[in-house]
Amino acid sequence: MPNRLADTSSPYLQQHAQNPVDWQPWDEASLAQARRENKPILLSVGYSACHWCHVMEHESFEDADVAQAMNAHFVNIKVDREERPDIDQVYQRAHSLLTQQGGGWPLTMFLTPDGTPFFGGTYFPRQSGYGRPGFLELLPKVAQAFAEQRDSIDAQNVRLRDWMAKLEPQASDAVLPAGAVDAAWDALARSFDPLHGGFGGAPKFPHAPELELALRQMTRTADAEARNVLQVTLARMADGGIHDQLGGGFCRYSVDAEWTIPHFEKMLYDNAMLLGLYAAYAQAAGDPAALAVAQDIVDWLLREMRADDGAFHSSLDADSDGEEGRFYVWAADDIRARLDDDEWAVVAPHYGLDRPPNFEQHAWNLCVRVPLIDIAARLGVAPPVAAGRLASARAKLLAARGARVRPALDDKILTAWNALVIGGLARAARGSGGNAAWTKLAFDALDTLRATAWHDGRLRATRQHGAATLNAYLDDHAFLLAALVECLQLELRAADFEWACELADALLAHFEDRAQGGFFFVSHDHESLILRHKPGPDGAMPSGNGAAALALAKLAVIAGEPRYAEAARRAVAVFAPMIARAPESFVTLLLADDALAHPPSLVILDGDAALTRAWRDTAMRADAGALVIDIGGRDDIPAALIKGARAHGHANAYVCRDFTCLPRIDALDQLDTALSTG
Repeated sequence: MPNRLADTSSPYLQQHAQNPVDWQPWDEASLAQARRENKPILLSVGYSACHWCHVMEHESFEDADVAQAMNAHFVNIKVDREERPDIDQVYQRAHSLLTQQGGGWPLTMFLTPDGTPFFGGTYFPRQSGYGRPGFLELLPKVAQAFAEQRDSIDAQNVRLRDWMAKLEPQASDAVLPAGAVDAAWDALARSFDPLHGGFGGAPKFPHAPELELALRQMTRTADAEARNVLQVTLARMADGGIHDQLGGGFCRYSVDAEWTIPHFEKMLYDNAMLLGLYAAYAQAAGDPAALAVAQDIVDWLLREMRADDGAFHSSLDADSDGEEGRFYVWAADDIRARLDDDEWAVVAPHYGLDRPPNFEQHAWNLCVRVPLIDIAARLGVAPPVAAGRLASARAKLLAARGARVRPALDDKILTAWNALVIGGLARAARGSGGNAAWTKLAFDALDTLRATAWHDGRLRATRQHGAATLNAYLDDHAFLLAALVECLQLELRAADFEWACELADALLAHFEDRAQGGFFFVSHDHESLILRHKPGPDGAMPSGNGAAALALAKLAVIAGEPRYAEAARRAVAVFAPMIARAPESFVTLLLADDALAHPPSLVILDGDAALTRAWRDTAMRADAGALVIDIGGRDDIPAALIKGARAHGHANAYVCRDFTCLPRIDALDQLDTALSTG
């Protein structure tokens, strides 16, 4: 018989609905049972694309003996970390304090009935191994400790709650030290891998927020080192196995420092951020190869991730047919059999098929080993000929791969991750001259979110099978507000401006800590957990406080609303002591502080679109950080964006700084001068 997870919407929870474990979702019924029966809670947190989550399920949760021990001693609760990031964040922090080790998924925590954890870990094998205790042996020991050592556990719980609370930011008189951005960049530059790109060693993650700081340094200060960090990292990632050489899109991370073998799950949020980053770098550096990578990401989004209504699904599994990476790796003979001689002559050296296997000694995960231009020279053909042969081969291999058992798709629609895609598409479209296809994708997804996730002034976090559920979190609001700011610069729609202001007001009303400053991860009317977290450091995604502060700082300029800037300033200030200790961990908050200290110029363009296009290009070239909004040819212009007489039959511009506008500019060279001289 299925357990209670059968009634949930999460694909991850549904994966466990037939386990012999008496799983329950995190809800009042399961928590009340633990309190009523005075039983410890076994909390397991994961997500559907997680390889080691699948391993633990197959080894333990599908095993009758393990299930019997779990059911006998615990109230067993499963949580999808993508639907309930609030729960995941709290218990990941508790795990790090209890174990003094990094967390991850699956997260396995044992809680007292009031929800306080007293023991935990991540993946546990069924039997002892990998330096970890066996889960089957561990379960009765934890249950015995709960029964016999309750006083010491309760005392530890008091200390743990106190430790967790003390780690939260507190208001102080501290201010950010001068040069905090430069200090953050210096720390990141010291950890740069000059050979393979990226920061640090294996496992190696894309670190999109940190790369955004490199882009800022490159465009604002012409920092040659920052340009090199971006050039090397983006090129090595694009050539590596973390990038799907056939189908586009990036996996979550590489298990090695060379980007060769990924953890094969593909997450929407990684690709959303990398899309905008590659396109922005392509524009700033004049690098067509980087723009081609952005197009590859869009192609993957369209082919594999886009829902029928224009929104985007969450992730693709690491596993297929019971094995991690099986969908993606190849036998060289299998590739050779599908290509003609000319195609093989290009593909074999390009992807290293003439070298030893790079995946578990028996297969190849495709990554670029020899540049195409070198292969063309070696073969004595023109580079376009070699490129044509490679394109033909890729198409054949992609079609052949499509006949394999596909990785499972987590098809839920997450507001925060869709917002990142919308922002990435809008940014990419704007940076590539208003790419019409990318523009349409961005606005289609935005309109779908407005229709499905926004109800009566409140945002919802997730949607599955048409039903939007769960009050949205800080990330949902912050990332969506940032996406709207990007969309306003791509194409002005009055409804988007109004929604941005409504969303900012909701963010301030429901999440801001007016006493201390900053934003809680959950709203004021959210379910009470053992900690109300206020996230500041960046992780795989920008921190909610950083993204909120940065978006509010920009919207304050666009809407002429100083109160948005003040809320952003309070958010930065409350984290000042933490930022001073480790500035490289707070890149997005530092970018917000920079936007507050040096507000971007607002450029309002008016006139016929055929004329203002050149003005937009000039403005973006003269000041890469300017907020450029074209109101030309529209009648439904928000009052905040009308700075003077409208243009008729010609183009003009208003340049505004610190809520004050310069006189109207009627000549293109005057616009260039006004922005270039700052």
